[in-house]
Amino acid sequence: MRPDLIMKSILPVVMAGVLGIYGIIMSIIISGKMSPAASYSSYLGYTHLASGLIVGLSSLAAGLAIGIVGDAGVRANAQQNRLFIGMILILVFSETLALY
Repeated sequence: MRPDLIMKSILPVVMAGVLGIYGIIMSIIISGKMSPAASYSSYLGYTHLASGLIVGLSSLAAGLAIGIVGDAGVRANAQQNRLFIGMILILVFSETLALY
């Protein structure tokens, strides 16, 4: 067991957790823009539905990429320590799928 790799190995898990925070932020924004039923149009409802789906599906794609890269990166980092920076860069690029 190598205890020095524990914090490096937990980083993909933390980055995947940030994707859930993006969804929570979007739900707060959408619920803040909702109005009473009398003035809430179908167009506004469909835009809120579409924005929620976009955030959810992009977070799903980013989570899949982070999961694949995190698994391979942690295993490779245990063998060669110099691969950590490359793993971080790929994880950051995967995270930007959900951010934008």
